[in-house]
Amino acid sequence: MAVDRPAAMTRHRFQLRRPHRTYKTLLAACLLLLISFTLPPTWHGISSVGYLLLGLVMVLGLGDPVDHLKVGAVPRRLFKLLGWATFVSGLLWFLTPLQLRQSGVPVLILWALFSNWSAIRLIRGLAEEQEVSMDVLRGSLAGYLMLGLAGGLICAALETTTPGSFSNINLAGSIPATEAEVYPVWSLNFVRLNYFAFVSLTTAGYGDITPLTPMAQMVSVGLAVVGTFYIAAVMGLLISRLSTVQPQGLAQPPSLEPPQKAEQQRAEQQRAEQQRDP
Repeated sequence: MAVDRPAAMTRHRFQLRRPHRTYKTLLAACLLLLISFTLPPTWHGISSVGYLLLGLVMVLGLGDPVDHLKVGAVPRRLFKLLGWATFVSGLLWFLTPLQLRQSGVPVLILWALFSNWSAIRLIRGLAEEQEVSMDVLRGSLAGYLMLGLAGGLICAALETTTPGSFSNINLAGSIPATEAEVYPVWSLNFVRLNYFAFVSLTTAGYGDITPLTPMAQMVSVGLAVVGTFYIAAVMGLLISRLSTVQPQGLAQPPSLEPPQKAEQQRAEQQRAEQQRDP
């Protein structure tokens, strides 16, 4: 049976555009969340909405079935189930007062698992790209920002469950320190913890914020390892794609049309010979 080549090429282009849209949306969500941290203290609650938006983009974008990404239905469903559980736990955590400290434990665990799994799916998607385009670069940057922001949320959850995990941190912000315990988590100031997460992710280590408890120290070590691994994996993929791209002007792969035409000509000759035979 003959293959409909134009239809197959159109379907392949559509399959590639879906992850490209995810790269753009994920990068936009990360940038908007970073911008929200620069707003005045009275607007810090917007960052909580930004985190929920980021979680939605991760679930809906990275959880979509992609034909050229060879993953089964069961892992994809488990990923989306983990993503929705992470989203719900984050929503409940933002709405609870700070004095209910144990509400941050599910956020700490689920966001750590979900963000790392999301990064793996993103890297696998980038590995399927045939060339280094602007969309691929956007996806690479979005993945790095996603890990840093997820690390900031994990550090924030750790600080709320175990106060004093990090030095020089004041979650209350503009809220009176004596009233901070009764305020919901979404009204707290997580800017410096996100700053610390990116400092750890990049292994810069300025030293103005230090992890004091063993759990906080292991979180900072994990961020450094994940950041280094992500850069190494993505840079390896990008360099391999750049080194295998054919320079312009070289011969392109042979087209499939000449063999198809030759087969059609042979078939017509055979039918003509059969009609001439008595």
